[in-house]
Amino acid sequence: MKKIALSVLVIAGLFTSCGKKTEEAKAETIDLEALKGSTLNILAWEGYADASFTKAFEEKYGVTVKGTYFGSSDELVSKLQSGGGASYDVITPSSDVAGYIVSSDLVEPLATDELTAWATLSPVLKGMKDVQKDGKTYGMPFTWGPDYLIYNADVIKETPTSWNLFFDPKYKGKIAMYDDISSIYLAAQLLGYDKTDQSVLYNLTEEQLAACKAKLVELKPQVRKNWASAGELDNLFKNKEVVAAVGWPLTPANLNKQGMNIKAVIPSEGATGWIDRLMIVKGAKNKQLAQLWLEYVSQPAVMAQIAEFTQYYVSNPAANALLTPETQKLMDVASMDSMFKTLNFWQPVKNRKRYNEIWSEVKNQ
Repeated sequence: MKKIALSVLVIAGLFTSCGKKTEEAKAETIDLEALKGSTLNILAWEGYADASFTKAFEEKYGVTVKGTYFGSSDELVSKLQSGGGASYDVITPSSDVAGYIVSSDLVEPLATDELTAWATLSPVLKGMKDVQKDGKTYGMPFTWGPDYLIYNADVIKETPTSWNLFFDPKYKGKIAMYDDISSIYLAAQLLGYDKTDQSVLYNLTEEQLAACKAKLVELKPQVRKNWASAGELDNLFKNKEVVAAVGWPLTPANLNKQGMNIKAVIPSEGATGWIDRLMIVKGAKNKQLAQLWLEYVSQPAVMAQIAEFTQYYVSNPAANALLTPETQKLMDVASMDSMFKTLNFWQPVKNRKRYNEIWSEVKNQ
């Protein structure tokens, strides 16, 4: 068994070494001296510009990586439309708005032939059509993961089996929901609308939206806070304001490093999930540096660093062998394919304006 594990690590190491050499060869076609002192502006989900994996890039090229975090897909689109290439170079949209961003001509086509790790990225993720237009690809697959039911295992001793835990009177005022229309998806799952067709969550009728609204209004007395950022959710758990929430793997990853006992589960009703891409903004001031960033983060070693920090699944399968045994166990990497098939990944919502109206009505009622 040890010999097999060692072989995997050696192969992964050779792959990383070869990738590094090819990366350096590609970089030679760019005037690296001219890039020194510049700043790469990334508009991203929280955690995607952490120093644990940006520092080496900064030191290698003599640049600065500046991350501006957004809390929802709607906020991303709004910021992108307001500033675009004048403010940001790289963005990390999820699968619910990636297609809209491409069709709206807000991003540049990628030079995938210049990405040395492109051929080794997940074929399923690379093949998704929402970031393809006119024979060109506009997004590099980056990370993916679930919208978990996250809970404080020191308070909730038994593993929850249903999202209905949120309605338990014992936890009144101790629940946190995500301040986003994806809360409507959750209500729709509780109502069983996705049992025969997963896409129903993103195409709800007025009658179904009304029922989802009623379900969320019913939940309101249980909710301490609708969180807007991963950092805010972390604080809600740390301050013992909440004991359970909808959240991403980043929260237990962060809090358990601080000594807490936070766990995550996919309940019997299922869970939604997200697929994040990396895109270069149309008219980006630092397009060459942005291309170098995509080259850098697509390598197995860096993807592994990202997975270690976020506990999100990454798009380069070679990264999995480079994770610590502890992280492999926590992420249950062996069951990754099963997880991918289980999740109902966010899709574009044609009537997104109406969903936002319903969510606003819930919060204001």
